[in-house]
Amino acid sequence: MFSTCVLGLDGSGFCEFTLRTRDAHVSCWVKGQARRAWANFNIQLHSDMSSLNFIGGEKGGVGKSVVARVLAQYFIDNQLPFTGFDTDRSHTSFTRFYADFASPIVVDSYEGLDAIASAFETTKAEHPLRVIVDLAAQTAAPLTRWIQDSDLLDVMAEMGVKVNFWHIADAGQDSVDQLARLIATWGDRAHCVIVKNHGRGSDFSQLEASPAMQQAVAWGAHRVSLAQLHEASMRKIDRQNASFWAALNHKSGEDALGLLERQRVKHWLHKTYEAFDRLPL
Repeated sequence: MFSTCVLGLDGSGFCEFTLRTRDAHVSCWVKGQARRAWANFNIQLHSDMSSLNFIGGEKGGVGKSVVARVLAQYFIDNQLPFTGFDTDRSHTSFTRFYADFASPIVVDSYEGLDAIASAFETTKAEHPLRVIVDLAAQTAAPLTRWIQDSDLLDVMAEMGVKVNFWHIADAGQDSVDQLARLIATWGDRAHCVIVKNHGRGSDFSQLEASPAMQQAVAWGAHRVSLAQLHEASMRKIDRQNASFWAALNHKSGEDALGLLERQRVKHWLHKTYEAFDRLPL
């Protein structure tokens, strides 16, 4: 029998469900339902909001394209319209895996970058759009010039578009320094999503203790932890040039995922989606 049942929201926006019962399985199920209910509410809350998501970190090899890919899959699975842009001319990872949704752009050309903003102008107001921009390493300088010269943040604000600067971090000092530069450049005008990529390190204490992190959080930044996906499974997905959906549903071929590999990918996606559910996307 239930002796205590309290439902509320904690400071991070998660459902807090306190339940005492002799049946631990029921308790776990109810907690899961509470989290899913909050996730659905949050998606509906932001379903009429457009967003521009710059997936950066400036440093190469921190997992920017993986985050862009899983964010694209999140939008697809939640039936949220989006389009993507890939600035990496050497690897074109985003367009390789999500060719139906992403197209390449040249980051050192204002005309190329203008296509990002134009995507919102060609979208009907009653159909909000999400835009993902997968930023290659060393693109901060031309991107910053374009944003400043074009008054992009003001233009997007007038159009009701939420601009999110995603900082993908590994556990090294370089990621701390890059976050400090991001904060110094945009101040409190930028909404930051700081992703601690556990596929690129496990000890993020220096990032958490840094003045840049403290300032970003004070200005409303969101922190997200991206769990490490089983390395062999990720290599198979990469060799297939497949979206996460395709990798889970194509069960034949040399690089097809086995039963438990598919389950591990599903579990990883589920945990990542739970983190994304808290964000203004």
